[in-house]
Amino acid sequence: MLSKIVVLFLVFMGVLAMFGKLHWIGGKRLTQSKCSCGRYRIGKGPCACGGGKKG
Repeated sequence: MLSKIVVLFLVFMGVLAMFGKLHWIGGKRLTQSKCSCGRYRIGKGPCACGGGKKG
């Protein structure tokens, strides 16, 4: 019984990992929020490096 629970948990975690790698779930938004230097911008202001102003 315990082994069934462990196996189901591992399968469920594997399915969640596959969904997390899909780019159609927020992936486009994350790539648009990067600066030209490669850092992620948080909020609506410009990047900390001073380049790649968010429009």
